[in-house]
Amino acid sequence: MSDYHHGARVKEINEGTRPIRIINTAVVGLIGTAPNASPGVAASTVIDGLSANGDVTYTAANVGVNGNNIRITHLDPGEPSTAINVSVTDKHISITLATDAEGAILSTADEVATAISADSAASALVNVAINGDGQGTPATAQAVRLAGGVNEPFPLNEPVLITNIYTAIGQVGAGGTLRRSLQAIVDEGKTVIVMVRVEEGSDEQGTAANVIGTVDQLTGRKTGMQAFTAAETKFGVKPRIFGAPDLDTQAVTAALVGIAQQLRGFVYAYAHGCQTKEEARMYRENFGQRELMIIWPNWQAFDVDAEETLPLPSVAKALGHRARLDQEIGWHKTLSNMPVNGVTGITKDLSWDLQDPNTDAGYLNEADVTVLIRKEGFRFWGSRTCSADPLFAFESYTRTAQVLADTIAEAHFWAVDKPMHPSLARDIIEGVNAKFRELTRKGYILGGSAWFDAEINTPEVLKSGKLYIDYDYTPVPPLENLMFQQRITDRYLVDFADRVAA
Repeated sequence: MSDYHHGARVKEINEGTRPIRIINTAVVGLIGTAPNASPGVAASTVIDGLSANGDVTYTAANVGVNGNNIRITHLDPGEPSTAINVSVTDKHISITLATDAEGAILSTADEVATAISADSAASALVNVAINGDGQGTPATAQAVRLAGGVNEPFPLNEPVLITNIYTAIGQVGAGGTLRRSLQAIVDEGKTVIVMVRVEEGSDEQGTAANVIGTVDQLTGRKTGMQAFTAAETKFGVKPRIFGAPDLDTQAVTAALVGIAQQLRGFVYAYAHGCQTKEEARMYRENFGQRELMIIWPNWQAFDVDAEETLPLPSVAKALGHRARLDQEIGWHKTLSNMPVNGVTGITKDLSWDLQDPNTDAGYLNEADVTVLIRKEGFRFWGSRTCSADPLFAFESYTRTAQVLADTIAEAHFWAVDKPMHPSLARDIIEGVNAKFRELTRKGYILGGSAWFDAEINTPEVLKSGKLYIDYDYTPVPPLENLMFQQRITDRYLVDFADRVAA
């Protein structure tokens, strides 16, 4: 900027703290099967013939809205004795019709179809059908567009963003696992879902392989649950609450926890294949991750399609229940001890008592397995994860750590590559502390603070473009074990006579 100027100028100084917004935690990552899901629709158009059996119907070779951009033109060359010719420019197919010695159109609808099929570029765009025997003469047309193409709502191995669950329930169709899972979620409330549909395998192992998925080494295409990692790029939202209801074998759960760790999410999984509480307790020993909660047994609920009461995956209900709690109370509240909607029973008879630890529920809770109970409605009972580290024994501890980590990091995108003056460090610290004060007042955490540590931020570190900001916080523990101490005393008899006289 030039130093000399005859007049007035304004230079903006954009310093100060920036507001920090909490990330959206109520985003469900759901994976499952739906063999009868609605297919896509291929775009099409009809060019009527000049005579009977001269109609030509063009249908896009691939389903979806992209076919709506294909154009078809039948051309009259206006010259005698020309041969039929097909040319393709981008998505525009031009068919120059053949003429006789007098210049009259000679091509039949059948010949048009044959010419399209013989041209690799044209046949890659459209399929052709003719009316009757196809011996009639087709009409000329100027750039007729294919129309009516609709994308497949739930293509296999593609993450799909669902904002209207009721519409999705209709589109997934009966059969598979997704329809009932979506119904279980929406019974709890409306939330955003990132859903991945996979193909059913020939057996449980084959389906598990499809659910786990892979990454193609040549194309980089992600299948199965690996597709969840592409959701943020495609939709701008990141799934945080993961489950594979009815499909969560041990292998699937182990793989899904890995995805959750990448995305700072949390997995709810069933003690798959367990018929007894002893088996469920041992099943939990297969895992040691803080991002996982094991649940047993399942709910019972009325199935509208089957017109009878059937087992309902407890994981499906946990996904919707967790999202509802995030929206209504917050991520600092555990899944436990809140009424669950839309269920009518429990698939196993488990003993439970609020005051007696020696029950089936107590036996499983002690082993970090969340159970189902009936007390003033139906409820999940249990707040513990599978964490091998006691610091993250509770679901709320894990989710608080995840939410704060992503919230603070994502909120400071603006600061990256700014000139690193001391004022920048102060603005960051003050912004984080302001957010901690807000979260403390609202009850999401018990307290937290951020500071600059001069010992780690040496001149050499700062010179290399690095800046360390430390912060700590205290998560809100759930009241898991309420202990009342009851005593009998005579001290209320001391003034008995005085009170009688009064």
